[in-house]
Amino acid sequence: MAIKKSRDGLLLLVDSTGLKFLGEGEWKRKKHGPEYRRQWRKLHFAIDAETLQIRAVQLTTNNVSDSQALDDLLAQIPQNERIDSVYTDGAYDTKRCRQVISDR
Repeated sequence: MAIKKSRDGLLLLVDSTGLKFLGEGEWKRKKHGPEYRRQWRKLHFAIDAETLQIRAVQLTTNNVSDSQALDDLLAQIPQNERIDSVYTDGAYDTKRCRQVISDR
């Protein structure tokens, strides 16, 4: 699949979501109690705001914070492609994230 590039530099939207991949459904937990432990993963992603295409993705364990994944997400964008802005939520509001964005 070809990636449609934005006309100017990228405006990236960065976020994450949790994914349950093991464990019974909620009905079993309600019926039998919490006898098992569900396992989760975190899907981090960066989307081009103009084309709405996913430009970077990373699946991590749920103990990896959003701010820890930002560097790997930005590294997936080719170096010759300019990034004008990175829009995130408060989970990325750290000195390290600001430095990673500035360095890129």
